[in-house]
Amino acid sequence: MPGFRDLLGATKQRIREIDPASAEARLSDATFLDVREQDEYEQGTIPDALFIPRGHLEAQIENRLPDKDQPIVVYCAGGVRSAFAADTLQDLGYTDVQSMVGGFGRWKNEGRDWITPAVLNPEQRNRYGRHLLLPEVGEAGQQRLLESKVLLLGAGGLGSPAALYLAAAGVGTLGIVDMDVVDASNLQRQILHNVDRIGERKVDSAKKTLTELNPDVDVVTYDVRLGADNVLEVIDGYDVVVDGTDNFPTRYLLNDASLLQRIPVVHGSIFRFEGQATVFKPYEGPCYRCLLPEPPPPELAPSCAEAGVLGVLPGIIGSIQALETIKLLLDLGDPLIGRLLAYDALEESFRTFKVRRDPACPTCGADAPPIVIAEYDDLCLPHATLVDAGASAH
Repeated sequence: MPGFRDLLGATKQRIREIDPASAEARLSDATFLDVREQDEYEQGTIPDALFIPRGHLEAQIENRLPDKDQPIVVYCAGGVRSAFAADTLQDLGYTDVQSMVGGFGRWKNEGRDWITPAVLNPEQRNRYGRHLLLPEVGEAGQQRLLESKVLLLGAGGLGSPAALYLAAAGVGTLGIVDMDVVDASNLQRQILHNVDRIGERKVDSAKKTLTELNPDVDVVTYDVRLGADNVLEVIDGYDVVVDGTDNFPTRYLLNDASLLQRIPVVHGSIFRFEGQATVFKPYEGPCYRCLLPEPPPPELAPSCAEAGVLGVLPGIIGSIQALETIKLLLDLGDPLIGRLLAYDALEESFRTFKVRRDPACPTCGADAPPIVIAEYDDLCLPHATLVDAGASAH
């Protein structure tokens, strides 16, 4: 009867092995696959390695690494489990697999680069378990979300659903700008708040709701008027800004500031039964002024206070804004850069329109003068073509 050593020897005859020095030379072109257990991984790993414990390899590898021609260097602690893993990968159709002799122990002892990875605790693995099952997110993506910072302009109709879903997703820092108080008329659509909070500052109400939803999230509040005197300071350090404002002056001000700081803006707007969403990524797609060089006359842009809005509509558009934000943070899919998504609730239809950068744009065009942060209050009355139902960052 063959024993373990015979089985291991036969396995090594079927696979290719590589020493740590040669493996290090493949860091730029091969995927390094760590097949150790969770507790071993937490103590140290090779930077950018893909972690799949040996016991889950067959079930997870094809979702996590669908390209079967991608070069793979497999390693464990000492080179035994990685040999069996390499044999399994070959059986699954992977064409360029090598097992690292001596494993992570030899790699580390020879003084090669390694890190102690940031890992989720057991409570976080349970909370974000459905994210972890997605190959496009996984533990690395969830860690990225927890390290991300998103600023929401407005805790109203659009800011409410966006904030709730971003907090639930585990975005580590959420900033909220709003200088209004909760009013009974807000509760038809602004789901961050409730009847017990009427009269409270909206930022305080929002912080209570979000921290109760997810204690992982640090909610930073700005109970201020967003203006030329503070916009650069407020948005500084954030990865993405979610725009739920309801007036042209603030949108143009945000546009200028985001271009200067090169921070993408996820824009949303609603009116009656219609909504819009797009992403303004500085100098990669159009900016807000490319889309709307000049505000329309006030008589052509009545506010929601004048014309009304269906309460569920901001939930739809705000959720789209949250989704686009997560796509930007994780570099997923095709964000709405250069595309305007228009939603009609009565028809239950979505239409997408291409929006191109304006070469002559006065803010992002090739010949645009240096951006100067200034107030735009003289542009128009506080209306918008499509506006948020209750945000008040301005």
